[in-house]
Order: sequence, then C-alpha cells, then structure tokens
Amino acid sequence: MAPSAAPASGGYTATSTSRHALTPGFYVPTVAFFTPHDTVDEPTTSQHALRLAKAGVTGIVTHGSNGEAVHLDHQERRLITRLTRDALDNAGYTTMPVIVGCGAQSTRETIRLCRDAAESGGSHVLVLPPAYYGGLLTTDLIKAHFRAVADASPLPVLIYNFPAACSGLDLSSDVILDLARHPNIQGVKLTCGNTGKLARVVAGTNGTDFRTFGGSADFTVQTLAVGGHGIIGGLGNVAPVACLEVFKLWQAGKLDSARELQKIVARGDWTAIQGGFVSVKVALQKYFGYGGEPRKPCAFPEGAKLAEQESGFAELVETEKSLTK
Repeated sequence: MAPSAAPASGGYTATSTSRHALTPGFYVPTVAFFTPHDTVDEPTTSQHALRLAKAGVTGIVTHGSNGEAVHLDHQERRLITRLTRDALDNAGYTTMPVIVGCGAQSTRETIRLCRDAAESGGSHVLVLPPAYYGGLLTTDLIKAHFRAVADASPLPVLIYNFPAACSGLDLSSDVILDLARHPNIQGVKLTCGNTGKLARVVAGTNGTDFRTFGGSADFTVQTLAVGGHGIIGGLGNVAPVACLEVFKLWQAGKLDSARELQKIVARGDWTAIQGGFVSVKVALQKYFGYGGEPRKPCAFPEGAKLAEQESGFAELVETEKSLTK
C-alpha cells in the first residue's frame, strides 16, 4: 500500500480531517510494548505501527482491549498514541486514522481521556460503557454517559460493546441506534459477536456516516454479508495481510475465496480469543521476533500451554507469509 497523501494541514486534527467518516476496512488494535525495565518500548511501538501500515491496514487503534490500557498511566497512554501518530506521519501515512481507547468508569475521567487522545494525535475515540457499578446504572444513565462524553469530546466517538470486559454489560441494538443519533457518535465496535445485532444496527443507520464494525477477525465475512463496514480486530497484529485479504476478497466479489481464507483466520483467531492479548504477544515473539511480555500481573504461559498457543497460530502465520511473498 502506498503511503496516504498528506492533507494540507499535515495530518489529523481535532477540527478537520478527524470529523470524516471512517473508511470501511480492517483496523488493528495494537498491543502495548514494554522494555525489560517495565517502561514503554518506544522503538518497538513505532516500528510495529509502521509494519501494520505497510501491510495495508485501514487504521490503528491504541488502548483497545489488546493494548493493556488498564495497565497504563495517563502519561504512558499519551506517549503510545503520540509515538503511533508520529511514526505514521513520518512515513507518509498522514491520513491513516488512529482511534484511541478512552473507556473509564466515570464520565469525567472518560472526557479527560478523550481530550488527552486529541492532544496526542488521535483521530477518533473508542469508548466502553462504565460497568464497575453496573448494577446501579440504568440504561438511561448509560446513554446519558455516552451523550455527555460525545458532547465534550473533541474527537468523534465510537461505542465499544464488549460484554466480557464490562461485567456482562451488553448494549442492545435499540440503545446503540438511539445513541447513533448524536452527531458526534460515529460508529460502534461489536465484540459481543452478535451478528443479528450487527445487522439491525447496519439497517438502522443505513444512509448515514455511522460505521458498524465487527470486533473480531473470526466473523469478517459474517459482518460484511449484512452490510457492516469491516473489522476492528486484534488478530491483525499477527496477520494483518491475511485479515485484510478476507475483506478485499469479499469486496471484490470473490466470495468462495473469502470464505476459505476466513476459515484459516477464524482458526487462528480462536487461539487469540482464548489467550487474549497475551497470546497475541506470544505469536509476535515466536514468529516475528519481537513483542515482549505483558505487564504484571499478566505473564506468558509456560511449557505445554505456551507450545499450544504458539502452534495455534502456525497455519495463519504460514498463510500470512505466503500472501506477502
């Protein structure tokens, strides 16, 4: 993929290019990289962003579920987003979106993170619903939270529906469609895996700039079949070309080929789903020679469990390398 042409203003700003609707495609929520001294690994952060951009991905997400956001302080979050944006800009990918995860348990903190994201070079923000006090939050309170965040955020907001990360809190299609009416809420990532919900959101926002993304690479074809706009998926850290190729094949009308490649991607993604971001780091370290360990208390598996995770990615990585020859 050739570097994107630079806009006259020089990349994304909170008042210009970032207001544009996201391009359909495959977006990768990056993992966080740390040195042996438990500080942010700045060179690897930049190099990984550039590897993804050169592979042709549509955009990058910092501080998603793969990015260990809950393990980072404010300064580290700002640093990782800035390193990512600068790496892309310096290589000519000035219009590539950098979506920043900004979920927090209070409305005040969420807004602060959104403002930090804008100052650090983000183009959009991705916001989980607050769930720690989920038993005390009515649907109306959750909707009020998202609207207050969208009112105050200098960047467009994507709703992030991920029940497993939110104590089981699962936003319905009715709630999402209601929130989609807000002018600064421009999309949703559905990691719930509910393709019926995805279809209803697509249908309910048809003809608008609202973007509906599946949240895992293992249902790319299913997402596209009902008119979804692509995937925001962590497996792209390991196999960005293969993940994007499923999207390209489907869009080109090569449906059988897309389905066959989807099977390989889904098998690899099952390993990532079971092991979470730790398994993604396992694959990067095993097959690409970088990645490093997660921040404590998380850790790599050992022995047979480590070997099982490594082998679970083998078919996918072989396919990835065959596509990049």
